[in-house]
Amino acid sequence: MASAYDRVIEIAFLEKHATGKTEVIINRSRLDQIAKELGLSILNLGDVIYQKRYRAALPRAISELAPPGYEWVIQGAGDAIYRFILKKGGQILPSANRSVIKVPDATPSIIAKYALNDEQALLAKLRYNRLIDLFLRLTCYSLQNHLRTKVKGVGQIEVDELYLGIDRAGVHHVAPVQAKGKTDKLSTVQIWQDICFCRERFPLLLCRPVGAMFLPKEVIAVFEFVEEDDEIRVVEEKHYQLVPADLISPDELAAYRAD
Repeated sequence: MASAYDRVIEIAFLEKHATGKTEVIINRSRLDQIAKELGLSILNLGDVIYQKRYRAALPRAISELAPPGYEWVIQGAGDAIYRFILKKGGQILPSANRSVIKVPDATPSIIAKYALNDEQALLAKLRYNRLIDLFLRLTCYSLQNHLRTKVKGVGQIEVDELYLGIDRAGVHHVAPVQAKGKTDKLSTVQIWQDICFCRERFPLLLCRPVGAMFLPKEVIAVFEFVEEDDEIRVVEEKHYQLVPADLISPDELAAYRAD
């Protein structure tokens, strides 16, 4: 099925692309038409875009048209409309040599035992250990998880979990969280969508978009982002490891105080 996806999306892109273009708009109806012309049976056309937007690489014929230092990312541009746009980075990668902060693990053992997938387990660990509070230095409350909604000019999006927070000055914050398990990738497109959602639904709140992912040795990388010069940039990154409280040594506690 991956090769079929590649053929459909490649044809749709190349027929709209021209030298020097930094943006290509594709309608889902055109994807359907191309699939029929090729005699392909694709039951879920939305999955064609979803896979290429978040999980799989674009066909080489498309990626090679990006200038050095850039790549094509896929943004929503409305209902069943997709915008391919050149950006400096489409994936968020953790820093290699970041120090790890040990946190006493408060995850209920029954939750850890029966979590159905990596993403669900990660969201649970963030919630029960109040890692969003620690990271953002706010008092945070989970409002809703797996929120599917539509954003004007973007289309349908999904926020993995939505937190509301308050700081010591009384300022209200909204923190949309994108969580990725051990095999999925954290995408700047998802962060951009979350920012668009917050601007539309919570215009009076301070938006603090967050991403989280599992790293080896059960370390959790947490990022905060900002949109700057039309790019999604990391403004803070911390790595946490949930451990039994007695495994945090006095020397480690002293080092945290020094920071």
